[in-house]
Amino acid sequence: MNVDGKLLIAKGDEPVYLLPQMANRHGLITGATGTGKTVTLKALAQNLSDIGVPCFLADVKGDVSGMAVAGEATEKLVKRLADLGITDYGFHACPVRFWDVYGEGGIPVRTTISEMGPFLLGRLLGLTEVQTGVLNIAFHVADDQGLLLLDLKDLRSMIAYLGEHAEEFKLTYGNISSQSVGAVQRSLLQLEDAGGNIFFGEPALDIHDWMACDASGRGYVNILDCVRLVQSPMLYSTFLLWMLSELYAVLPEAGDLDKPKVVFFFDEAHLLFDEAPKALRDKVEQVVKLIRSKGVGVYFITQSPSDIPGEVLAQLGNRVQHALRAYTPAEQKAVHAAAASFRENPAFDTEKAIGELGTGEALISFLDEKGIPTMVQRAMVIAPACSMGSAPDDVKQAVIATDVLKGRYADAVDRESAYELLAARAQEFAAAQEHAEQLAADQKAAELAAREEAKAAEKAAREEEKLQAKLEKEEAAARARAEKERIRFEEAARKEAEKAAAARAREEERRRRELEKIGTSFARTLANTFARNVMGMLNKR
Repeated sequence: MNVDGKLLIAKGDEPVYLLPQMANRHGLITGATGTGKTVTLKALAQNLSDIGVPCFLADVKGDVSGMAVAGEATEKLVKRLADLGITDYGFHACPVRFWDVYGEGGIPVRTTISEMGPFLLGRLLGLTEVQTGVLNIAFHVADDQGLLLLDLKDLRSMIAYLGEHAEEFKLTYGNISSQSVGAVQRSLLQLEDAGGNIFFGEPALDIHDWMACDASGRGYVNILDCVRLVQSPMLYSTFLLWMLSELYAVLPEAGDLDKPKVVFFFDEAHLLFDEAPKALRDKVEQVVKLIRSKGVGVYFITQSPSDIPGEVLAQLGNRVQHALRAYTPAEQKAVHAAAASFRENPAFDTEKAIGELGTGEALISFLDEKGIPTMVQRAMVIAPACSMGSAPDDVKQAVIATDVLKGRYADAVDRESAYELLAARAQEFAAAQEHAEQLAADQKAAELAAREEAKAAEKAAREEEKLQAKLEKEEAAARARAEKERIRFEEAARKEAEKAAAARAREEERRRRELEKIGTSFARTLANTFARNVMGMLNKR
């Protein structure tokens, strides 16, 4: 209820107001289960919505959806309002938008791998420091090579690419072990099995769409259906941390405003810090400290203030403490710590009062005009004007179906990114490798053919040489035979000639002898004749 520019949240001995200009100083709503935290959450969110402040609420049980439905003047509620002195209460619904990471209970909520960043992804995947370092290298390589990381398949492809080229990147980006690459890939597979492949992709949520007002100027209450999401605590908490980081990154400095630009209510806030490393706690503390100057209020809802780290708790100026039961020493210590965090009211014992509070009753301390915590008040929270139960499914579906943003986010878009580009590279590399292998095979075949041809030529040459040698041998043999025949012929001819010559010589010798004989005979005859003639002549004388 807006009273003179102040939001009436509760009534006790005195009315308790939340000042709009102090609503961005963050807050805390704590208390045991069933003590009225959700009603207080709705009351705060509806009051802020009514003055034009958009809100975000994580609905982990499904009952926050009732903000889309006007409340009913039940006898019990009317009596409680009358006891608080409120008689002219106007029941009304809030302008609501339903969102759901899984796209089942609202408009799909997506973000890209790049927007999430390696730090939150490392936490989401449960990576060690070394493995987160490999993830960080993957982001750097993707940036340097112009590869968009939009969804999980992009990141899986990038990690695989990193592992395949580890030696190539080692000198530029650092060591990339195959063990770390394998661990990251296994974690990505587990995240995909948990539904992470639905959350990462496009169209990515424009955080400004959670900062809108309806036609009447009331801020939209953006309700994230977390009934299923909270079953994956790491995904739930990382998503909430991403929203804070995204708001801090995109919003400009705003200074002191009359009212926040947007207020976020994080239920089951302890999940943000469970098993969170110091670096993450430091980041949350930094964002909580600095996001106030950008006009954003952050309210954590959990059972005990001890669920919130002290450095973050110190930033939460607006506090609502519902009942806590203390049966164990640890619980008693938590109650004592919760009481000590309030500015003491001499009218009652704060620590004792925490254990005595009834349902819907709370210890409240909001910041005053100077930003100083007011004295703690014991008061009854004024019920919200919307339904305190869950919205009927038909009402919820009607709100989702008529939402102007549904068309923008309903259908996932898978544009060209790292997965497609790396696949194309791999295909080109495979084709080039296949071509190179074919060229190598062709060259090998050519070399083999050349070797076979050379061997055939060598064999032919050897056969030629062998044939030539054979021919030469045969020719030599023929020549030898011819020479032998010539020699034999010449020898025969010589012998024949010699024989003929001998025959001639013998003939000549015979003739000579015959001639000699004839001559001798002739001579003898002649001599005899001469002698006879001489003698005859002599005789005649």
